[in-house]
Amino acid sequence: MARNLDLTALRSFVAVADTGGVTKAAGLLHLTQSAVSMQLKRLEESLDAQLLDRSSRSIALTSQGEQLLSYARRMLVLNDEIYGKLTSVAYEGEVTLGVPHDIIYPVIPQVLRRFAAAYPRMRVQLVSSFTSQLLDDFRRGALNMILTTEDSVGQGGETLTAIPLVWLGAPGGQVWKQRPLRLAFEHRCIFRKFVQRRLDEVGIAWEMAVESHSSRTIEASVSADLAVHTMLAGAEPRHFERINHNGALPDLRDFNINLYHADQDSPVIHDLAGFIRDGFYTLQPPVTAQ
Repeated sequence: MARNLDLTALRSFVAVADTGGVTKAAGLLHLTQSAVSMQLKRLEESLDAQLLDRSSRSIALTSQGEQLLSYARRMLVLNDEIYGKLTSVAYEGEVTLGVPHDIIYPVIPQVLRRFAAAYPRMRVQLVSSFTSQLLDDFRRGALNMILTTEDSVGQGGETLTAIPLVWLGAPGGQVWKQRPLRLAFEHRCIFRKFVQRRLDEVGIAWEMAVESHSSRTIEASVSADLAVHTMLAGAEPRHFERINHNGALPDLRDFNINLYHADQDSPVIHDLAGFIRDGFYTLQPPVTAQ
């Protein structure tokens, strides 16, 4: 059968240990001396242990009392932290988080779930866009925090992980064998120019068969085997397939996933950044397609 410690009694116990007496502890807690004494007595009875040495005029801790004091301090800190986050108006409001659409899964839903549990009175406004747009919005203060996919990392950012870029096409598709190679990319996709340069470097002719501002348009065209596309490994939708090209297409490289956030002193921003770091730390990058 589970038994629970009385946090009110623990708070009185810690106050007595800190002040050296019941009288001072009672004043600190705005309680009567008898109330504090009764709480200490109930605590000792519940633990079946003598916590205070009352043999002299000043109160001292027994060895069991000293052991309990460390636990009690930690329990009260955690209690006060939880209570503060759930009730304080300081933790009400909204945080804006910008994430490229191709790295939302699988990490960001887990992050949002953890954040909602830790800050139930806060709301995360999730913005999905291209890295270049997210960087622009962040620099002008429209977003509190962003994730990006970049070659390197800019000032004030940190690299969380690096994930390989892979070639993608329709399941069982054949368009990747055609020359010029038919490409499908959004206008502001950060991978577009890199892929074009890689094809030029190895002498493979290419053409932009599909260009759009819409990711859905690109996905529909690629899944119809009208063109090929590239994405970070693990981010591809189910209606795409990694192309097993056996060297017919150039190898691609890893890209950084970077984190930028403002308001370094905000506990809300600090914790949200920590949840994101945890999510990408546990994410194992998939093996690059050959």
